[in-house]
Amino acid sequence: MAGLNKVSVDDINVKGKHVLVRCDFNVPLKDGVITNDNRIQAALPTIKKLIADGGKVVLCSHLGKPKNGPEDKFSLAPVAKRLAELVDTKVIFAKDDNVVGENAKKAVAEMKDGEIVLLENTRFRGAEETKNGEAFSKELADLVNDEVFVMDAFGSAHRAHASTAGVTKFVKETAVGYLMQKEIQYLGNAVEVPVRPFVAILGGAKVADKLNVISNLIEKCDTLIIGGGMAYTFLKAKGYEVGTSLVDDEKVAYCKDMMDKAAAAGKQLLLPIDTTIAKSFPDPIDAEIEVAVVDADKIPADQMGLDIGTKTQQLFADAVKSAKTVVWNGPMGVFENPTLAKGTIAVAKALAETDATTIIGGGDSHRRRRFRSSRYAAGLC
Repeated sequence: MAGLNKVSVDDINVKGKHVLVRCDFNVPLKDGVITNDNRIQAALPTIKKLIADGGKVVLCSHLGKPKNGPEDKFSLAPVAKRLAELVDTKVIFAKDDNVVGENAKKAVAEMKDGEIVLLENTRFRGAEETKNGEAFSKELADLVNDEVFVMDAFGSAHRAHASTAGVTKFVKETAVGYLMQKEIQYLGNAVEVPVRPFVAILGGAKVADKLNVISNLIEKCDTLIIGGGMAYTFLKAKGYEVGTSLVDDEKVAYCKDMMDKAAAAGKQLLLPIDTTIAKSFPDPIDAEIEVAVVDADKIPADQMGLDIGTKTQQLFADAVKSAKTVVWNGPMGVFENPTLAKGTIAVAKALAETDATTIIGGGDSHRRRRFRSSRYAAGLC
């Protein structure tokens, strides 16, 4: 079976074939209404190309982070409605909590050339995000008769999930969509031949998600900034006590190796020097929370770090002031919570005030742009 490659949708013949397209429809919703449809619009060129070429187009995506199985508030039904308006053609929404259940199978089986079916939220299946998702991957491939898979979700491309990497093992042809192609080209040019100084900023929860990225960026960038939950594994590797902060114990040695690698290469690796702490993770995630700011080596045993502190915000801002190229992947803290979004917003502000070419990627934002200060806060990372 084919692995994911850089063959474009321009290079494949989809006439009469079923085409599974992994999109990024992780759009913001309020009371069931989409408040920003940029991600849907970004997928339109690929979708329109495939239906114009006579493909039977089956779309899939995740939305949000459902923790208790299928939940109506995370359904892709609003996406189906908006997509139909944008493509000006019928979009069949296969409402199916199993994602690939009887409703989905019936809808796909009855498709004609040039039609669109949207599957339900892939994260309604717990197997989507696990290492044991092979069965789900095969179900997705079987749904389209193992014919064609198109990857067009750049913001999810770094995740080895069932609907991204897993499905490629079971289909005959794979390709990338126009959005993916554009982002690969832009990111490749910026990273391979950057205008220097080149600063990379990594955040997010887990070191394990970015193992190769960390190592490769140390080789290419001038300064590497580490924030977010993954920073606490690095801080532990420095010998700091980090309380109940998120730590990937299996990667502590790796983090030490990366710090040594950066030092040997003469690269600057910046970690938080202070951190915003609380007794527990906010529940619900946007709930009011009592916090304090302490030095990074002074986290109490019963507290956890949930955002970078004020001194770190300034440290990171100073580091990007002279940059000409910045790549940013992942938030600096639990940005979904207003109290814990300050670090992420501070970094965004700093980038808004530079003339650097800035590329932002990650699960919650895969946009890249040359920043202007009036636009820094539009849903970053």
